[in-house]
Amino acid sequence: MSKKKIMIVDDNPDVLFSVKNGLEDIDTDFQIQGVDSGEKCLELLETESPDLILLDIMMPGMSGWKTFDKIKENNKWNGIPVVFLTARTDKVAKNAGGFLAEDYIEKPFNLEDLHQRIKSAIK
Repeated sequence: MSKKKIMIVDDNPDVLFSVKNGLEDIDTDFQIQGVDSGEKCLELLETESPDLILLDIMMPGMSGWKTFDKIKENNKWNGIPVVFLTARTDKVAKNAGGFLAEDYIEKPFNLEDLHQRIKSAIK
């Protein structure tokens, strides 16, 4: 079975590191690619096609909302499931994120829970 490619977009190197190592430990079928900005995410999508994108909302430069819009506007990418992974816990963000994306997960999160929610979003 081929590995599931997950792209995580977050400006915090600790989050990139912990999610990559944690998920790859839990599930050897996951291949995690960490990206530190929305701009870099869009650049990589030109050549890569992940099975799912974990997207932070609050990032310097291009926000997660803007990155999400750009992904969904592009016919080559708009089928990729996006899960928001964010420290924003306000109702507006939660409702918008949960409505727009496959899922909305608040930091701090439980890795086992994150793993299950990624698996259900990919199916």
